[in-house]
Amino acid sequence: MWNGSKMAEVIEETYFALRERFQGDLLWPGHHNYEDACAIWNGMVAKKPGLIARCAEVGDVQNALRIASAAGVVTAVRCGGHSLAGFSTCHGGLVIDLSRMRQVTVDADARRARFAGGCLLGSIDNATQRVGLVFPSGVVSHTGASGLVLGGGTGWLTRRFGLSCDNVEGFILVTADGSIVHCNAHESPDLFWALRGGGGNFGVVTEFDVRLHPLASVTLAQGLSSESDVRRLLQFWRDFMADAPIDLKWNIDLRLGPNNKEVPGDLQGRPVASSSLVWTGSSETADKYLKPALSMCRPDSVSSRVVSFIELQTMADSCFPHGQRYYTKSGYFACLDDATIDLLLAAMVSLPSAETQIELAYLGGTASQVHAGETAFGDRSAPFIMNLLANWSEASADDAHISWIRGLFNKLRPAMKPGVYVNFMSDDEQDRVQEAYRERWDRLVAVKTKYDPQNFFRLNQNVPPSHSQHTVDKWANTVQD
Repeated sequence: MWNGSKMAEVIEETYFALRERFQGDLLWPGHHNYEDACAIWNGMVAKKPGLIARCAEVGDVQNALRIASAAGVVTAVRCGGHSLAGFSTCHGGLVIDLSRMRQVTVDADARRARFAGGCLLGSIDNATQRVGLVFPSGVVSHTGASGLVLGGGTGWLTRRFGLSCDNVEGFILVTADGSIVHCNAHESPDLFWALRGGGGNFGVVTEFDVRLHPLASVTLAQGLSSESDVRRLLQFWRDFMADAPIDLKWNIDLRLGPNNKEVPGDLQGRPVASSSLVWTGSSETADKYLKPALSMCRPDSVSSRVVSFIELQTMADSCFPHGQRYYTKSGYFACLDDATIDLLLAAMVSLPSAETQIELAYLGGTASQVHAGETAFGDRSAPFIMNLLANWSEASADDAHISWIRGLFNKLRPAMKPGVYVNFMSDDEQDRVQEAYRERWDRLVAVKTKYDPQNFFRLNQNVPPSHSQHTVDKWANTVQD
């Protein structure tokens, strides 16, 4: 079952300690479901855990944490496995897998929902849309909700309803010693503050209590701008969005034109700007704001229609499949000046693959109205967020894509405002974690020290406890993360 290394012996002991009381599935190398269970979304990360504990209930989570923390076993926590940095797995250690815990309970009258820690965004959307309600979240339905919410959570509804974490009323968390902590504005308020943006640093969240909002459909408009028109488009966009109502979300992706029948032939495979606009207000008032934006796009590429919220939330699923290789660098701009636009235009001609793109979004709206100190999430004052996202399939192309992203990021960084969205961070950016939280850092360290003093939960954008800049792994010679 396991080889003879010391870590393997401890993992074997962990297995035998768990199996008598474990209601879920315990998977180890050689188990018939193990290989499938190892896979996570980012194909760049291929690790082999010593044991995968697929929990069926909160008691399973408690038992796994008690045993693993007592033994010093390196432990990753997995919801949907969507961590860009690959933190939802590890070599040789334990993975606490929550994928069997996807229950959602909706109280339509109170406009509230409770969902379990293993839910995907689609799990929540399918339940809330049955009664015409939404929880503001991300844009790919197979994303794990826990990781998204704990890191902040941006998406199509950010301007209208705020970040995902802004809409959480309470959490139930299991700490490293297996204790259950309820936290909200009145119970453990320090932890409640930290969990809204502070990531997976404090424990395993097994339940979220969230606010919902009425919304069943939106107006979706899309269009492409050719390379020669991108400068004018970006200049118009930055000025237009400054005064746009919160019902409008307008994202722009700089990429190569897709090779499909919806794209004019002369734009296929060529650098383009792809505009996606979502209007959450009345469809009768949509044209007032959508028409000026769409006038910046090629008329033969423009479309506008009312779509269900479920369709909106799933339309990007196939663009970001499991198993592709992903690498990102992200940052904020207080102002998208002309010099920055020049750098973006120059980068478009050297995009390394058809799926790689420069993602630009304008935040503001409801999310910006929450005071910077109210949650652990980073500074909300910079309205422009950029994500350089490389997406490719072959390992042989790793260096080309990673170097392209790093090179462009380094050129753009002088114009950026300090800060980074932790959900857009790759695995080589631990040095930027403090930058993400800035003046909230000391408060986060204090909460970490109180609830996870041994830094058991360290496979994340890590906030170390105060007594150590980095807790040394007792199995450092046998486990690599």
